[in-house]
This record gives sequence, structure tokens and C-alpha cells, in this order.
Amino acid sequence: MAPHTSNPLPAILGALVLAPGLASAFYLPGAAPTSYQINDRVPLHVNHLTPADAPGYRRVQSAFSFDYYRPEFHFCQPKDGPKDQSESLGSILFGDRIQTSPFELYMGKNETCKAVCEEATFGTQDARTVNLRILQNYNLNWLIDGLPAGQERVDSTNGENFETPGFPLGLADPEGKKPPVLNNHYDIVIDYHKASKDMYRVVGILVYPGSSMENKVVDGKAQCAASNDQMQGVVLSEESPTKVTYTYSVYWRPSSTSFATRWDRYLHVYDPRIHWLSLINSAVIVCVLVGMVAAILIRTLRKDIARYNRLDIALDDLSGTGVVEDGVQEDSGWKLVHGDVFRPPKNPLFLSILLGNGAQLFMMTGFTIAFALLGFLSPSSRGFLGTVMILLYTVFGFVGGYVSSRIYKFFGGDAWKQLFTYTPTVLPAAIFSIFFLLNLFVWARGASGAVPFTTMLVLVGIWFVISVPLSFAGSWLGFKSGNIDTPTRTNQIPRQIPTSGKYMKPIPSMLVVGILPFGAIFVELYFIMNSIWFSKVYYMFGFLFVCYGLMIMTCAATTVLMMYFLLCAENYHWQWRSFCTAGASAVYVFAYSLLYWARTLGFASWTGGVLYLGYSALISGIFFILTGTIGFFATWLFVLRIYGSIKVD
Repeated sequence: MAPHTSNPLPAILGALVLAPGLASAFYLPGAAPTSYQINDRVPLHVNHLTPADAPGYRRVQSAFSFDYYRPEFHFCQPKDGPKDQSESLGSILFGDRIQTSPFELYMGKNETCKAVCEEATFGTQDARTVNLRILQNYNLNWLIDGLPAGQERVDSTNGENFETPGFPLGLADPEGKKPPVLNNHYDIVIDYHKASKDMYRVVGILVYPGSSMENKVVDGKAQCAASNDQMQGVVLSEESPTKVTYTYSVYWRPSSTSFATRWDRYLHVYDPRIHWLSLINSAVIVCVLVGMVAAILIRTLRKDIARYNRLDIALDDLSGTGVVEDGVQEDSGWKLVHGDVFRPPKNPLFLSILLGNGAQLFMMTGFTIAFALLGFLSPSSRGFLGTVMILLYTVFGFVGGYVSSRIYKFFGGDAWKQLFTYTPTVLPAAIFSIFFLLNLFVWARGASGAVPFTTMLVLVGIWFVISVPLSFAGSWLGFKSGNIDTPTRTNQIPRQIPTSGKYMKPIPSMLVVGILPFGAIFVELYFIMNSIWFSKVYYMFGFLFVCYGLMIMTCAATTVLMMYFLLCAENYHWQWRSFCTAGASAVYVFAYSLLYWARTLGFASWTGGVLYLGYSALISGIFFILTGTIGFFATWLFVLRIYGSIKVD
């Protein structure tokens, strides 16, 4: 009897494209349970091989994943050949390559020592390749009912048992005294839960790999060794061909774990107290910082504004003697630049384009984290997080076009054709070009993470069909909207800017302010990078939501304070300075990625280093635009507010 299930993914993706507001669609693909009756076949799918950490190893030694049916691995294939399974766009971009397998599993039926196929013969070159992958701690990744097959581990800090996705291709001697051993036998232990009468669901999968040269097929029946001594198992000779027989056993055991909580064993945090303490510490520091900045600015600005308004009245009464005005110049400088503070910056077109794309990134990031926090993006929906990010970014192209057009109109720009064209094309084209170049390195290594050309065409199609028209519509609406009035008039002749102190120079001020937003997110950045490079499941979206809010507050408060000092120094070039000052936190993100590489990664090839540096630089650049946009708009609102509160002739 066939499993009782359905696949709503195509309909849901179509609904997302047509109506992004349908939030209920986000959770359905991974949450729809599949129920089986006794002796129903339960399909086992295979995914790519990924580098991972292993007990006794502190570093991931490769940046590339490889297809399961790559010829040198000699894994058994289905009789009619492996068939690709449908995957989401995000799953493909993250390197998933899910295919069918020859393993035969039947609900509730225990079986021991079954051969996957006839003997496989490893040539000398294949043996060298596989031995290298074993030394690099590569993992096999299987999926049963959408749940990853894992291995059991114990947290040394509290003795808690948990599972990690994937299990080792083989076993390497940490001391290097013995050759690597290939695992050729798998004990598959599957937990199942009774959902209703005669209906069962898969809720847990453990694989215990073993290795033995005694496993073989005799007269069509598999024979397995009584015990598996890993270090006396299958050693692939690099001087002569080696024959290997793959076997497996299946054991089913009932479990009280419900389908809704079956992922809990994979969602483990080492010593969560450290995570909580670090986050609380960051939150307290950020809140104190923002409170101090707000108190200083409010107190100082109230005095300044009250004094300026009193002096304006006095100037009217004294018929412009000039005595009081000299006092104003000696007191503070930010009012003195009221005739230049709204002067358009250099390259207003480029700045408007960056701000439009930054607003688009801001909306995409915020909505993605919010959806994940509310549970719409389940970890069981492989790659759905990446898919949602791409769709949200394209849909918010309208916001990007509208913001860039409004800001450009505020700056008094007139190159509208260039703005309409460049806003939806410049940044996506730059990101796509870098991604395409890095993908060539992955393709050259023959890794499964190489994005297919057809997928790239899909990305370009989504870009042109959805994002570009929406950006044009947003830009047109912004162009037709009224001007944003400035509270002061701009002088015809620019005011001369006096020499400022060293701490107000662009580079020092950027480095000082940039480290504060980074301090709000660096704890969560560590866990995100661990999930990417150690193939772990990231699920702490509550922490991420808090960190995102703290980052916004820190960017806004510190940038506004620095720009207040800049205006007091009679420097009215705040537009680019505010953008770059807040965006400087990206420098620390990139520096942290280098530190992370030095401490936890040990790539054996230079191509792995190029790939890591390329993606780190790309992410840091995107982060620069995001934080820079936050800093600019915070300063822009601040400047409009303070100059609108004083009386100026």
C-alpha cells in the first residue's frame, strides 16, 4: 500500500510568488506528515557527502561537498538508476543533491545483513580519493521521510544525548599510525510513533556504521561478520584493486516521540548558559549605550535649541547688532551650517541606489527572521529558508525602487532614467557576478555545491520577471510623489569647512562606531557560521531576532551621535559619512571571518580558501549596505528634526 501523503510544495511556491502575504504557506512543506502501515515501503534518499568535524578533530578540512553517486565512491545504485528528487530553490543553492537509493526499508520489519548490491571494485586512484575523503572527515547524508539519518553524541558538559545529521564515510586514526578504514556496513535504527490505528510515522533515525572485509555475497545471500572491528576493517589499497561489499541491517523500535517534536534531538546547543549570558551581556551594554546616547543628545539639544531660539528673538529685538550671533558661533557649530546641511552630496545617484537596495535588504532580513521566529520556516523544510529569502528580496524590489526614488528626489537629482535602470540592476548584477565566479571554482573541483546553469537561469528569470518590474513601479511612484520639504534653505555658496580633530577623520570615526553594531551580533554570528561550515541545523531565531533589533538600535544611536559631533565641527557632509560610518561594522564582520578561519577551519586546498574568502567578502559587502542604510536614515531623521526645531531666517 502506498504511503498516505501529498506534496503541496509546487502550489505553495506558486502562491508565494503571487501572494507573499500568505504566511500560512511557509510551514506546510516540511510539516505535512507521512503515515505508513506495517510493511509499507519507506523510501531512503541519499544526499551529498559533506565535510564535518569529528571527535578528536577541531577543524573542518574542506569547503566542498560531493555527489553521493560520484564514480570514485562506488556506492550501490538502484537497478533503474538514481532519480533526482524535487528540491526547493534554496536547497539547490545550498548544495543539496537528493536522489533515490537501492536500500529497501519496510515499516516495522526488522532485517539483518542485506546486501545493497554485488561487490564494488576500487581502483588505485579511486582508493586514494576515498582515503583522502575519510581523512578529511566526510559524512554521508541520508534522508528517511525528510528526517536526516544521524549519529548519537554526548555533550561532555552535562551528559545530555543528542543527534547530529550525517555519519562518517570511514574512520581515520587520529594519530595517523593506521590507514583509514572504509565503512561498508550500516545498522539503521529507526524510531516510529503510532499516529492512529494501523498508521505509523518515522520520528527518529540513527545509523551505526561498521567495517568488515568478511562481508560478502554467497549464492545471492549476504553474509556479515559477527563483529565489526573498525580498525581491522576495509582498507582500500592504493597499490592494487580492492573489492568491497556493502551491507546493511534495519531495526525498528517504537517511540513515544511525537511527529511534531521529532526534530528536538537535532536542535542542541553546547552549554546554552554561555549563549544566554553572552546575549544578555550584549543586550545590557547596547541598552545602556543607547540610553546614554539618547540622554546626552536630548539634554544637549534641548539646551542648544532653547538657546538658539532665545538668541533669535534677541537678534530681532537688537535689530541685528551681531553681538549675540558671535556668541552663538562660540557656543556651538551645528546651527551655523543650517544653510548647507541639506546640500546634495557628491554622487547622489550612487548613494540613492545603495540606499534603495539597503532598504530592500532591510525589509527582506526583517521579514525572514520574523517568519522563522513564528515557526513558518521549519528545519524540516530543506532549503526553504533560502527560497523565502530570495522571493522576499524580489518582492521587496518595490520598496527598493520607491526609497531610491524618494531619496534621489530629496537630493535634487535629475538623472531619472539612470536611477530607474541602475536601482534593480547594479547590486544584483554585482552579487550574481561574484557568485558566478566563485561557482566556477566549485564546478572545477567537481563538487555537488556547484549551482547548475539552469538554476542560474531561474534566478535571472525571477530577477527580471518579478524584481525589475516591481522596482520600476516603486521608482515611478516615488518620482510622482511630492518633495520632502527641508526646514532650512540652502545657501548658494558652500560654507568653508574648518579643520577637524583626528578623531573626527573619516577612518578613525568609522572604526570607532563600526565596532559597536558588531558587538551586538558577534555571538550569534559564531553560531551561524558553525551551522554553515559544520553542517549543523540553525534554529535559534529568537536569539537572532533580538540581535537584529540590538544591531538596529546600536547602528542608529552611535551614528547619530557621531554625526552630531560632525555637525558641531561645522562639517555638513553627513550623507556619505553616516552611511559609511554605520557600514564600517562590515569590516569587523570580515575580520571575524578571518579569525574564525584561523581557529576552526583548516582547508587542505587553496581553492577552499578562495571560496571562503569570496563568500565572506560578499556577505560583508551586503552587511555594509544594510547597516549603512540604517545609519543614514537614522541620521536623516535626526537632521530633519533638529533643524526643524530652530528658528532660522
